[in-house]
Order: sequence, then structure tokens, then C-alpha cells
Amino acid sequence: MVQSLIRARRSGRYLLGTLMTATVTLVAAPLLCVPSLAAPWAERHRRRAGALLGRPVEPRPRSLRRDLGWLVTQVATGMPAGMLALLCLGNLLLILGITVGWWAFPASDPARLPLLGVRIDSWALALTISPAQFLLLAALATIALPPLARVHARCCLAVLAPTPAEQLATRVTELTRTRTDVLQAHGAELRRIERDLHDGTQARLVAIAMRLAVAGESLPHDPDTAAALVQQTQAETEEAMTELRSVIRTIYPPVLADQGLVGALRTLATRAGVPTRIDIGRLGEVPAAVEAVAYFAVTEALANIARHSRATKAAVHVTLNGAMLSAEITDDGTGGADASRGSGLDGIRRRAAALDGTMKISSPPGGPTTITVELPCV
Repeated sequence: MVQSLIRARRSGRYLLGTLMTATVTLVAAPLLCVPSLAAPWAERHRRRAGALLGRPVEPRPRSLRRDLGWLVTQVATGMPAGMLALLCLGNLLLILGITVGWWAFPASDPARLPLLGVRIDSWALALTISPAQFLLLAALATIALPPLARVHARCCLAVLAPTPAEQLATRVTELTRTRTDVLQAHGAELRRIERDLHDGTQARLVAIAMRLAVAGESLPHDPDTAAALVQQTQAETEEAMTELRSVIRTIYPPVLADQGLVGALRTLATRAGVPTRIDIGRLGEVPAAVEAVAYFAVTEALANIARHSRATKAAVHVTLNGAMLSAEITDDGTGGADASRGSGLDGIRRRAAALDGTMKISSPPGGPTTITVELPCV
């Protein structure tokens, strides 16, 4: 019952707002035919319709023809739908007014209730018939307004929805942008690996070769010095191997190759900076590229939680729904996570976009924070 009243209230507000905007649209039609004004006006109401239906509203390409078609539709459908909501609200207020102030009407012209037309000329009628009609009208509004508002919102989204050709063009543009980002990131990663190998491992290998050459020259006449050089060379060889492993680990984590995604994530949870619960469904065969992106996404998210969130606990939930791998990372920290501020979250978004995946963040101030990464496995 409470939920029904809440939906009716939201629907009534939506329809009254629709009536107001339809009136503005009708009055300001010449101005709203200007492309720079029509597009934001239509987009505002598109977001209102999406919020009412609980649907995410994705960005769309601008189309003056579609925006103008929506202006006509808004006036043709929004005006009568909004008038009906206004009629319901006005009658409810009128009933309340008659119930309280029936005695102020002249005896020759007593107050009449709307709809039923019952004359109110006594407190007995005011306290019995009026509340009954109020409840009846409120029930009718609760039943009728939500479907009417949803129909109008669906009509709004349908008229403003991009065509398949526009969706394809947008998709191609997005893929082109993400591929460019991936190529740039790939080039930067190759340069980093080359720099790490050149400045670290390669330099150590050169030093090892030089020490071995000196040890070879010293061996005939000074075997003790040669032995000491060989021991130093052995220590440097182990350090070079450690550096080489760290470089390889940034390319493809060995733990993925050894334990798979499930084992790698469980190992990662034991090393996280906050207590982390892991919940992994049946994954089956997952492409190696998807495993790597999911692993790095969870790694970066948990690292951000440990560094910035002040969280006391975190959770990782990984599932495979059809051909879509979903990784959800949550924490009870202070919230406020934002990928646009240059944090590692933007890296997660770019990695996911490289595989036509998505990343969504819900992080209101005060928390909790939820990061959802979805990756197609086909």
C-alpha cells in the first residue's frame, strides 16, 4: 500500500511537470525549434522519463528531426495526461476544502462534492460522504496515474531513441576511440617494459658478464679473487631474475597461469589491505584476455580501497551470466570514488573498454562504494 502511494505521488509529480513543460513547449515553440535549444530541452525530459522508469539513459546523437517530433508529441500527449493528473489533484483539494468549509456556503446554494454531486449541508455528511469520496478518488488516482505516467515516459523515450543506424555509428565511434586509447596504452606499456629491461635487468646482465670475464682472467693466477667474483655474480644473477619476474608479472600475472582466475582472486584477497570476502560462481572457460582484465581490475580496486577509502571490509563477487563476466567490488568506506580524477579507476575503465566491456561506479559521499566491471567472453 505504501509503495503504491509512493508510486502514485511520483507519477503525479511527473505528469504535473509534463503538463507544465508541455505548456512551455506550446508557448515557446518558435524558440524551441532552434537546434541549440531543442536538443537540451528534449534531453532534459528524456532523463526525466528514464528516471521514472528506472532505466539508464545513454548519450545519444543529436537529431533535429527527432527533437522536433518529440516537441509535437510532448504537446499532444503531455497536455491531456497532465490535465488528468491536475484534475485528480484539484478534486482532492476541493473535497478537503468542502469538508472543512461547507458551512460558509449560502443555504440556498450548498456546496456540492465533485463527481458525485452530493450536497453537503451538515457535519454528518461532511464527515462521512466527503472522506469516502476522497478515498475513492485517491484510490482511482493511485491505480490510474502510474500506468499513465509510464506510458508517457515510454513514448518519450521511444520518440527520442536513436535509430539503428545512429546506434551503429555511435558504436563505431566508441570502438574507434577505445581502440585508440588501447593502442596508446599498449605503446606506453611497451616503452615502460623496454625501459625497465634496459635500465634494470639488462644493466645487471652486462655487469654479470663483465664480472665473469674478470673472474675468467683472474682464475689462473688468483683463484680466490675469481671465486669471490663468481659468488658476487651469483647474487647479482638472482637479483636480475627477481627484477625480470616483476616485469613479467606486469604483463601477465603468473598466478593466473598457475591457478586460473578463481585461485588468483582468492590469493589476491588474502593479500588485500582490508579484510576481503570473495564470492565466485561457476565460471567455466574464460578467455585469457578477459581473465587478465578482470584480475587487474580487482587488483586496482582493492588497492584503491586500501589507500583511499578508509574501509574496514571489502567484498568481491564474480559471476558469469551467459557470455558476460561480471566482477563487483564493494567496500564500506567513505565513498566519493570518481574515475575522472585520474585515479587507477580510469585505467580499469580503459582496460574494460578495450574488450567492449563496461565499468560502473556507485560511490555516494559517505559510502558504500560499488564498482561493477562487465566483460564479454565472446
